[in-house]
Amino acid sequence: MRTRPTRLLWLAPVLGLLVHVPATYAAIQQTKGDFEDKFRQLDEVLPTPNVYRNAAGEAGHQYWQQQVDYVINAKLDENKKRIDASEKITYHNNSPDTLKYLWIQLDQNKFRPDSMSALTETFGGNSGRGPASQSASDDKPAKLSLGALRRQHFVADHELGFQINSVKSDGDDLHYVIVGTLMRIDLAEPLKSGKSVKFSIDYGYNIVEEDAVSARSGYEHFPDDKREGGNDIFLLAQWFPRLAAYTDYEAWTNKEFLGRGEFTLEFGNYDVSMTVPADHIVSATGVLQNPKDVLTSTQRDRLEQAKTAKRPVFIVTEEEALENEKAGTDKTKTWRFKADNVRDFAWASSRKFMWDAKGVEQGGPQKHVMAMSFYPKEGGDLWKKYSTEAVVHTLDVYNRFTFNYPYPTAQSVNGPVGGMEYPMISFNGPRTELQDDGSRTYSLSEKRFLIGVVIHEVGHNYFPMVVNSDERQWTWMDEGLNSFLDGVAGREWDPKIPWGVEPRDVVGYMKGSSQVPVMTQSDSVLHLGPNAYTKPAVALNILRETILGRELFDFAFKEYAQRWMFKRPTPSDFFRTMEEASGVDLDWFWRGWFYTTDHVDISIDRVYKLRLDTENPDIDLQRQREAELDKPLSLTDERNRNEGRKLWVDRFEDIKDFYDTNDQFTVTNKDRNKYREFLKDLEPWERQTLERAVREDKNYYVMDFSNLGGLVMPILLELDFADGTKESVRIPAEIWRRSPKAVSKLIVTDKDKELVSVTVDPRWETADVDVENNYYPRRIIPSRIEAYKDKKGDGRVNMDLMQDSKAELKTEDDDKNKDAKHDE
Repeated sequence: MRTRPTRLLWLAPVLGLLVHVPATYAAIQQTKGDFEDKFRQLDEVLPTPNVYRNAAGEAGHQYWQQQVDYVINAKLDENKKRIDASEKITYHNNSPDTLKYLWIQLDQNKFRPDSMSALTETFGGNSGRGPASQSASDDKPAKLSLGALRRQHFVADHELGFQINSVKSDGDDLHYVIVGTLMRIDLAEPLKSGKSVKFSIDYGYNIVEEDAVSARSGYEHFPDDKREGGNDIFLLAQWFPRLAAYTDYEAWTNKEFLGRGEFTLEFGNYDVSMTVPADHIVSATGVLQNPKDVLTSTQRDRLEQAKTAKRPVFIVTEEEALENEKAGTDKTKTWRFKADNVRDFAWASSRKFMWDAKGVEQGGPQKHVMAMSFYPKEGGDLWKKYSTEAVVHTLDVYNRFTFNYPYPTAQSVNGPVGGMEYPMISFNGPRTELQDDGSRTYSLSEKRFLIGVVIHEVGHNYFPMVVNSDERQWTWMDEGLNSFLDGVAGREWDPKIPWGVEPRDVVGYMKGSSQVPVMTQSDSVLHLGPNAYTKPAVALNILRETILGRELFDFAFKEYAQRWMFKRPTPSDFFRTMEEASGVDLDWFWRGWFYTTDHVDISIDRVYKLRLDTENPDIDLQRQREAELDKPLSLTDERNRNEGRKLWVDRFEDIKDFYDTNDQFTVTNKDRNKYREFLKDLEPWERQTLERAVREDKNYYVMDFSNLGGLVMPILLELDFADGTKESVRIPAEIWRRSPKAVSKLIVTDKDKELVSVTVDPRWETADVDVENNYYPRRIIPSRIEAYKDKKGDGRVNMDLMQDSKAELKTEDDDKNKDAKHDE
């Protein structure tokens, strides 16, 4: 490493270190008035602590939340693809307020063509689920996908949204008003604090085809199954009118459902009966109450055996599911499930399902959990091998970091939804591929996808199904925290799988121009995946591994989870708990990672190697002479010397004087007398300090750093020495507290530890977006180059249309003949 050498002088009165370097050294790149305190306290933007939420991040001594209980009777009409149901709701007002009306969520109304979601969907842009893309230039057409056209056709051909038939209380009609995906019910009389009200809703709706509209629930049709008319898988969620949350921080959370911001709900007890075709298998939130009515004795025996089995046991085998697929029936069965203290209810129904299960033993009140999977033949060996085992693995890891799983079942169901979570049940999409020989195979990516999505969706039982955050407002509080934990669980399963939670996984997003703060409301986020999943997960990963360390982080994170079990935390509760329980001020971290669009880019700009002046002129002046001689020889002087040109003073010796044999580094007795006076004036401790420092003759390296990204972070250094050894130095982020744009740091090494290079963040721990300015000296940037052959342009102007016009038009008969020859 070529450093910039300079001297380090003693300032006698205080024996401080005074560095003589160029004027740019350690300069703070700051103009008058533009200083920003990256470490100011976050309380200025967080809500003021109160009796409901205290300053430590805990629920306050007057914390409250509502409870809503449901009794639902539903009928699935497979042919009409429709649900008709009635529900009896008991609303418990635990708030200190008197309520004159209640707000109900009607999420199925999102699919109406006059919904706010449909009317505000943009063409192209950053909607994430947008139907098309705009043209890049005037001479190219805009693009509208066939999937978007299919969705338009489905919405046009079906009457979608909830059909509310009646709303009654004690037999009397209640007045209601539907506002988009919400319904206000006006109560017959005000509901006072501590009181409850009962009312009923009769309703129905046509189920959407998930593949057509891209929803969080719906049906999938299999026309090629052997049963006449094919078969279906029904995934039912957001399927009943349910109470919006009433909270201490916002009152009614009645923000329109636009499709991205998920659901803010109340806990309650559910008693749900679902009447379905008699040959269907049903998976649902809760515990089956009438197994003798819907399961065979063999299935019940297998279910009992699965409770203590070491590997999953089939309750419905593949062979039985395949036989189920062929027939069909006009008869029905009613499956009844109960679930206590859950914030939602979802279910799935199909005759295609095979079903396996395995019991899990754990500590805590819920000592036994049934991990179960439901999937069709299309799931194949992929689901047989991995789904239920991934459920078990998820519970094992998440329990360590939070609390023991509080529910009796944890289920994974295969259907058209790629990944969606509900209490005790999740919908997961990966499948196998049917090959020509009749076998079913899957790719490495499908295997990774299944394991990852099961861990993620089952993990959502902890966040937000138990730790009940407001998903519509703060998506990151469930997706980000859960993505962090699914990364922990995933890497304990197979670290070779790219889990997307490493610091390097977010640098592209953080340096991009379309980043928005993590604290942005869900529907306004431009890129939801990087913003609500990856960035907060990476932030927590860095907080655990780099800033707090595992011991402090794990204690604080578990404290947060246990404090807010079955309660509704806000971001301030999370931030305050993590600080209060870890004992570390993290306001700078929350502000930078969650409230700004700053990114991490720490550059090491210069390294100066300093040597301590001894103040002894016989030593210091000789060192300066050697440093002068070390400078490159002038090119003119070198060429004159090579040409044999003799200097004038060497040609005429008689003109030489004192300065031809003595230079500015010559030591005089006056210098020596001054040195003696310097020593004489030192206090004993000062002389001892100086003599030790001169004796040790250590290396003093001053390093200049710039914060180019704006996000303050620890400076992590790897020092490489001439003897082949390495040393790590970890400088806390607080080094930037007075100078957030540029800082300098003194590193002292022993005389024999000669520094040759420095690397910032060598293990890519901090999500630094530009690793090339992390090296001093700068390295040659490694990359690749590929040889290629020039190709003609791809436009039609370069196509041989004259030749192409000679091609014969093929017919369907040609395709059939080709297939017949292939079969032969």
